[in-house]
This record gives sequence, structure tokens and C-alpha cells, in this order.
Amino acid sequence: MASVSKVSILDYFNIVFEGENGKIESNCKACGTRIQAKRSVTSNFVTHLKRKHQAMYDEFVKRKDMKREAYSSGSLHSFNANGGTPRYSHPASTGGGGAQIVGGVGTLEGAVGGGGGGVSKFDRHDPRQVLISEAIAKMMVRDLQPAYTVENPGFRELLQLLEPRYTPEPRQYFQNQLLPAYAYQAQLATRQALASALALSLSLDLWSSLSGGKSGYLGVTCHFLTCEWQMRSALLACLPLGRTGSGGGHVLAEFEEVCHAHGVSGKAFRVVAEPFPALTPPARTSCLPGFNIAGGGIGGLEQEADDAAPGGGDDDPEEVGGRNGHGEGREDGEGEQGLGASRVDCFSDSLDRCVGEGLHSCPQLRSTLAKAACFYNYITSAVPPEKLRQVLDGPGGVSGKPGSFLPDIKDWASQLKVLRQLLDSVEFLEELSGRGELALCDEERAQLRELIDTLEPFTEAWDMIHWDRPTERHVSISLALPCVLGLRKHLSETSTPHCPSLLAGLAQAVERRLAPILEDPLYISVTTLDPQFKLTWSSNPDWHRQVLLEELSKHAPPSLSVHPPAATEIHSQPPGSSPAASPISSLSRPCKLFSFIKQRPTMQAKSLEQELAGYLREEPTDEDPLHYWRRKAIDFPLLAQVAKRTFTIPASSTVVSSIFTTARQNLQLERGCVLPKHLETLIYLKANYRLLWT
Repeated sequence: MASVSKVSILDYFNIVFEGENGKIESNCKACGTRIQAKRSVTSNFVTHLKRKHQAMYDEFVKRKDMKREAYSSGSLHSFNANGGTPRYSHPASTGGGGAQIVGGVGTLEGAVGGGGGGVSKFDRHDPRQVLISEAIAKMMVRDLQPAYTVENPGFRELLQLLEPRYTPEPRQYFQNQLLPAYAYQAQLATRQALASALALSLSLDLWSSLSGGKSGYLGVTCHFLTCEWQMRSALLACLPLGRTGSGGGHVLAEFEEVCHAHGVSGKAFRVVAEPFPALTPPARTSCLPGFNIAGGGIGGLEQEADDAAPGGGDDDPEEVGGRNGHGEGREDGEGEQGLGASRVDCFSDSLDRCVGEGLHSCPQLRSTLAKAACFYNYITSAVPPEKLRQVLDGPGGVSGKPGSFLPDIKDWASQLKVLRQLLDSVEFLEELSGRGELALCDEERAQLRELIDTLEPFTEAWDMIHWDRPTERHVSISLALPCVLGLRKHLSETSTPHCPSLLAGLAQAVERRLAPILEDPLYISVTTLDPQFKLTWSSNPDWHRQVLLEELSKHAPPSLSVHPPAATEIHSQPPGSSPAASPISSLSRPCKLFSFIKQRPTMQAKSLEQELAGYLREEPTDEDPLHYWRRKAIDFPLLAQVAKRTFTIPASSTVVSSIFTTARQNLQLERGCVLPKHLETLIYLKANYRLLWT
């Protein structure tokens, strides 16, 4: 057989650097793009050729096919006579190692197994082998599946059915090579994006270990504004905290190390974090006490906490109402001193805790909600789906999969929507199911209606800051202050004769947790700089304007040139760097030749007070705040400098919180099925999925 030279994807790249652990940096021979990867994981090179140089990729695939055919003892095409398919052989005899014929259909046993002889296998560096392995790794990340999935018999049978030539990789290959390589690639992309960011803020999340105790996990998320004035978020790290090192000092040290490694130390405008120490169960949100809908999705964590509280949890609302462990009196002096004035509370978590405290201040609701849940569970299991669809599948519903009435419940807001549907159609549902012990009496209906009406503005605020969450839309804290004003007004005008303690508990929680926002200069500034609000919310505009000027003067630079090219150049600089001087045209110098041209009026730089006055004179607009300030950066350069920083502060909790909960369910962490380092890698890649693969 003629000798065939080895075909490698690296033939299309020039290696310029080779480091430890097989890390290499290569330049594409066609376009010069620098690609960083490991020698053992060449998927980055294959993907670059496929996306940027299709002709070269086709040539590479053709060369690999020619090499495989030259070395293979039996070509795929030699089996075309049996049924016309190139994948499976149908030998005349049913014995031996070939495929067995069962009822005239060839099975996969032997024909595509490890020792069969009908199909030539890909080698590890074959582009199709690489792309399939890459797709499996992406599935693990996107669905948070453990690496041992690739060794399950059913999964391997599926792979062999779809592509018999694929050589199944062991889980160690994904755990120790492919996924870490993707994590390294994500780190490089994140650092590159942060290097050119205009402004950024950070979120610090802490979760207790799943088995209890003092150990836990630390998550650091960066919210940054790109040069194009687009908001992006990236998880910088997800680290385990040892049992002896979860105090504020240790957490702060880990946090500073992560910031230093990514080049953002000292650059964050604000840090969204709870007082130290604040180790909490992962992504716990409040739920309606006793409202346990079958298949609703609020898995054991919330319900266990809800049932564990004595007397329904009303004696300790902080322990049950939302993410426990964040109450007053638990602050760690060292941690608080380290973050200093840059720390702000998460508005989403504060709102959730207010609802939790209000719910558990009204213990009589538990039995009514439990009965409503039993009624809902009964009708969804006993009534035919075509009849239920008339009332439970309408607009605003929280239905699950098509044809299913098991809603996807994640929090109290989703539960309230289900409860509203139930009450709006309760007479019709009782006629379908028949009146019995589960039917709600008038007193119980009145209690539930008061609960829904009282919490409706809270639900609206919750939906605003969690709107379109699958797209990871950034919602800034400019919504916080108007939401608090609306909640206070609603509670002052509401009466609840059937649930008076609910109203009192909500009012106390709002005053204690949310009312300080109304006098915070940061929230006053960011709300006023939102073009849809400005000062329309203020009952004392003159006082708030003075507070705003004092706060803006702390963050605005002393002076900025208002010449259009210079102003544009300022906003393209990373934080902390001085703007480069714009080149000046030679025609701008006075000369006799152009003496007939009228001289342009000189533009005087506006003061901060003048800019603010001009900004407030304009009518409010529903334009996106970042789009507005990018357009107005020339007219109001001082205000734009402050706006681009304040709008990086998120109002909602980070995506990594929900990812951690999903990982707990999918990866069976309580059983120790996934090692901590592999868990960190999966969560890190899942949070940065869009950064890598979109």
C-alpha cells in the first residue's frame, strides 16, 4: 500500500509559541488570525477553518478522507451492494462478529461495535470526530449534564446509530481536556473584553454547601459596558470555600484575587453583594406557604425550608422568607470594611425578602393556600385537558409543556399567576370536578383574592427586573426607586379586612428594607439619569436636583472638551485611561486664503449644572437609557460619563444563581457524583455560554 503522509489541522497554521501543558499559539496561514488552544484539543483550529475559510476546510476534510481510505482495510463503499447503504453490512451468515438480522432488519450489535469489522472509525483528530466531541461538550455545558453521561450505554448506542464511525471518548477526555480548554478560551475572551470596557460593576454571590455546614461557593460576575455601549455580563469565577475559610476576610481575599487576575481590581464602580458572611442555599426565592403544586418545579429546597419553620415560619421570617442568612446583625466587619461604600444590596433579593416576610406574618394563609393547591392538583389530574384548556391555557397563564398543565413554577410570582387563574375560573372548575371537600368557601376565596390584589404591584416589579430572562437582558437599578415609591403608595391605599397582618408585615418589610433607597444619592442619580423618569417621580424636585448635583460632582471629571471629535474619543477609552488628543485639521488655522469664510463660533464648555438643566428641560422619552446616552454624549459629556457607570449596576440577581440551582438538580451534587473542580468548570462555562458559542 502506498504511503500516505499524516494529515494535521496544524498544517494550515504557523505555530508561533508553545508553552506548558501543550498550550500553543498559532497564526492562520490564510488570514493571520491568532488562535490559542492545546495541541491535544484542536477544535479551535477546525472551527476557524470551517467558519472563515470554507475552501481550505473542504480540502482538509477531503485529505482526511483520502488518508482514511488508504489505511482502512475495508472501505465503506465496499458494502454498498448490501441494501445500498454505506453504513451497515448485512452478511449472509448470522454468526461471527457481523450484524445480526432480526426480522429482516440489521441490528447495530457487532456491525458498529468496537470489534466489528464493517466500519472504519475516525481517529481523534478527524474533523468530524472533533466536531461531534465538541457538540457533546456543548450539550454537557448547556444542559449541565455530568461527564459520565458519555459512558452510559444508551447514550453510546444513540451515538453509534447516528454516526457509526465516531469513536466514543471517555469522560476523562471531556473532564480533563476539552472542558478545561473551553474554560481557558472563555477566560481569554473575558479578559480581552474587559480590557476595552468603558465601565463595569461586579456582583458577589455566596451559597452554602448543599450538605450544610460553613463551607460554600463564591461567584463573581462582571457587568460591563463595551465600546459600542452594549451591556454584557461574564462570570469571572466560581470557587469553593472551605469549611474553615468562609468568613468575610477569606471571602474578600478570594474576591480580590479574582479581580486582580482579570485586571478589574479597583475599576468596579459598585459591588452588588450581601453583608458578610452571607452563605445561603443556592438561589432560594420565597414561595407561597403551603401552595405546593404537583410538578410545579419549586423543588425540595424552598418547600423544605417552608415546612421546617415552626408554626408556618411566622416566628422567623428572615429564616424562611427568601434567601436566609442576610439579616441585620450578621455583618462581618472585615468584609464590610474591604468593600466599603462601593457595596450595594441586590434590589431583587431585597424585594424577594420583603414578600417572604409579609407572607409569613399572616399564618392563617397557609391552610387556605394548601387547600387551593389540593384543589388545583385535583382538577389538573381529574378533568380532561381539552376542557381545562378553556380556562387554564389563556393569556397570562403559566402553563408548562404543550398539552400539559403542570406549570413551570420558580418563585412566588409564578405561583400567584397560577392562583389568579384558579380564582378567575373557580366556579367553572368546580362544575367540572364537582363540589366536594376541596371546594373553596367564600371566606377562603376572599382571603386569596386579597392576597393576589395586595401582591400584584410586587409581582409587576418582580417581572420588570426579571423580564425576558432567557436572553440575559440587563436591567439597571434605575427601576428601583420608582418601584419603591409605587409599592409604598399601593400599601397605603390598600385595605385587607381578611388578612390585616399581611398588609402590616409587607409595610414593615418595605420600610425596613426598601425605603432607604429613596434617600440614597446613588439611586436618586441613576433614576434621574434614566430618560424615561428624569425628575418626574420627585415630590421635591429642587432638593433632589441639589442632591443629584452633589452626587454627580463626585464621579464626573473636572472638565471635558465639548468639541465633537474629542467627546467621541473620550467614550472609547477604557476606565482610568486618559483620552488621546484628537488630530486637528490644518484648515482650522487662520489664513488670508480663507478670510472670506465665516469664522465658526467658539464652543464654550458647559458646567455640570448647565448640562443637568439642559437635560431636564427635555421631555422624558422611552428610549433605552444606554442608547440615549450614547447619542447624547456630545451634548452632555459630563452626565454621560456618570451615566455609563451607574447603569452597569444590575437590579436583578445574577444568572449564576439559577445555574447553581439547576446544577444541584441535574448533577446530583448531594451524592458527590461530580467533583468540585468539574462543577466549577460546568457552571463557569454555562454562565459564559454566549461568550463562547454565540
